[in-house]
Amino acid sequence: MTGSAAGRRVVVTGLGAVTPVGNDVESTWAALTEGRSGVRANTTFDTTTFAVHIAGIVTGFDLADHVPGYTRGPLSRQAGFGLAATAQAVADAGLADGYHPPEARGIAMGSSVGRITLDELGGVLHDLHVRQPQRVPRLDADGVAERDATRVLSLLAELADCAGPSLNVSTACSGSAHAVGEAMRLIQDGAADVMVAGGFDSLTTWLDVLGFSLLNAITDAHQDEPARASRPFDAARSGFVLGEGAVVLVLEDLDSAVARGAPIHAELVGYSATMNAYRITDAPPDGGGCTTAMAEAIAESGLTGADIDYVASHGTSTPGNDLCETVAIKAVFGADAHRLAISSVKSMTGHLTAASGALNLLCAVLAIRHHVIPPTINQDTPDPKLDLDYVPNTARRTPVRAALVNAFAFGGTNASLVLRSAVTP
Repeated sequence: MTGSAAGRRVVVTGLGAVTPVGNDVESTWAALTEGRSGVRANTTFDTTTFAVHIAGIVTGFDLADHVPGYTRGPLSRQAGFGLAATAQAVADAGLADGYHPPEARGIAMGSSVGRITLDELGGVLHDLHVRQPQRVPRLDADGVAERDATRVLSLLAELADCAGPSLNVSTACSGSAHAVGEAMRLIQDGAADVMVAGGFDSLTTWLDVLGFSLLNAITDAHQDEPARASRPFDAARSGFVLGEGAVVLVLEDLDSAVARGAPIHAELVGYSATMNAYRITDAPPDGGGCTTAMAEAIAESGLTGADIDYVASHGTSTPGNDLCETVAIKAVFGADAHRLAISSVKSMTGHLTAASGALNLLCAVLAIRHHVIPPTINQDTPDPKLDLDYVPNTARRTPVRAALVNAFAFGGTNASLVLRSAVTP
């Protein structure tokens, strides 16, 4: 390792994205700042018998455009997105310069893929096979392999030449935010000089739609107007919209980034992970652990609430989550909460689940860099209980000195991150 772990500063030097509104960072950011939605008909399965027919779907994606000549076996949909976003981030950071040995590079990813899904589904498939064998799809080695989280992490590590610390984080919607936060810790502690961190997910299958429908978590409104379905903080919000994609960032020790002339997009200065210990599917109405996560991340950063200009909110478009987050923001910022610009890009992308925190972080980085805050679209009817500034419908050009990023998950796992414009030595 280079340098000392004590007081190590962590910066973002690479960005990559595959989202429902664009297959790279530039097209994603252009769409988000223009208020364009990527929520459309869900073409990943036949939705005829379902009440929900829409999702935030990635279109026009070809892995060969990002990882030419890939020959390492079958990939799940989300794994392909993860490989593409990783390739983009590694290229953006210029990691091919060979400055860091592989042992100084680590990887941390949040995702929902893994054996547990197959374990749980196995009993159902067995029962169906006994009753209707002709209707059960064959599970083979390739099917198992393409969903194995460890294999996917290995592929990403190989692509980024990472032989240092590795983490696969499975904390649902806060997974990628936790991955980035823990990657930050590893660099601060001197365990790595570079961490490739983020998340990838695609919960758009019939099983996902069925499960979240049974939980009354996703909306069945505006099925004939998909772009209007996701409406965080609006009075008519009735549930989130499932989505898919991947966002990956390269984190790096500041000294090595400066030494090799890497692009420095922003500096990560605070992180907190908390638990609500409330209910599995409901957000605590008093803010709960969400309040603590934000307060602790800001405290670690050395900043105050007055230094934060933008909150990249979790903002799912569910009645409970949006109220909880608003209450928590007010508790943390006090009277200053009404000054903040708060927006949810889920209004345009749908919910990228495990990748959603990394998408929020990407938006915060770009807001700091470009002095533009993406809007929350579909703000048609104000909710009297939600009276903060949610950047309604139109992007806002304004300086952003520092930003707070939130990711709050089913099960009550929370993550908040603070970043600021980088001040180099």
